[in-house]
Amino acid sequence: MKAKAIVFTGVRQIELCDVTLKPLSSTDVLVETFWSSISTGTEKMAWNGLIPSWPFIFPFIPGYESVGKIIQVGEHVNESLIGKFAYVAGSFGYEGVNAAFGGASEYIVCPVESITVLENIDHPESGIALPLGATALHIVDLAEVKNKKVLVLGQGAVGILAAELATLMGAKLVAATEPNKKRLNLSTADLKVDPETEDVSAALAGHEFDVMIDSTGIMSAIDTGLRFLKFHGKVIFGGYYQRINIDYSQAFQKELSFMAAKQWAKGDLERVRELIARHKLNAERIFTHQHRVGEDIIDAYQKAFTDPDCLKMVLLWKTVTEQQETHSPVTAQP
Repeated sequence: MKAKAIVFTGVRQIELCDVTLKPLSSTDVLVETFWSSISTGTEKMAWNGLIPSWPFIFPFIPGYESVGKIIQVGEHVNESLIGKFAYVAGSFGYEGVNAAFGGASEYIVCPVESITVLENIDHPESGIALPLGATALHIVDLAEVKNKKVLVLGQGAVGILAAELATLMGAKLVAATEPNKKRLNLSTADLKVDPETEDVSAALAGHEFDVMIDSTGIMSAIDTGLRFLKFHGKVIFGGYYQRINIDYSQAFQKELSFMAAKQWAKGDLERVRELIARHKLNAERIFTHQHRVGEDIIDAYQKAFTDPDCLKMVLLWKTVTEQQETHSPVTAQP
């Protein structure tokens, strides 16, 4: 079976290509993609050729943030799944092209265990936020925020979700720092600080935080944040860092603990799905931009990677009419 897919053909080179899907196995499902998104972490590194290892060997299909409708199932898969929307973590079901992670395709063949069915969710495109939501949830779990004061550095997509989840998980106070005003306005933090226009020390004066979550990757920002941690405070590294270079004297004097968060834990995708379904988590707040797949796909990736106002670029695989049939608020935007 043929499908249109987004293919990274070389460093900073992207094409919309015809690819061949591998046949459905007995435990696979075939998903017709409605929405996918662009990762500004992993995919940006791959775009710049900074992950020269399998499966990021050119040419490859990116994408681990896809939502679509299940249209066919293997003989050992429950047929009741047909017609349901699901989040798809990716696919390795292509011939002649690597999948890293392979979700940016018009049709996706994947094992049934790699999908999360989006039941009881008002807007199925919210499922695009499951991996970032699960990542943020895992960070907040590691931070053990209940009845604690939490400082979140950076209000990108993960930072915004982490701040919202920290409040939901019982944090006493959530403060956030972010130099981009549009991002800061989207934040639900109790105390919001713009370090470019405010004196961070003055804004956070009187507060000693139990835990600091970093989602900036900026060492100078982390150094500043360390000053506001209490003795025996905890730091959670919520991004991916090629190197860590911070002021050790603060860690030494306060006997701080440092922990790295790796993706998400088993069951976190389902937990986020339930929070969205129960209207406890507004994951759609991070969907700031949209782009139709057939219209200059390189422009969509460049905007996602370079525009600081772009938290999450949603790629539309269906026509406006097909999108509206699902009552999608994404396509209701001008």
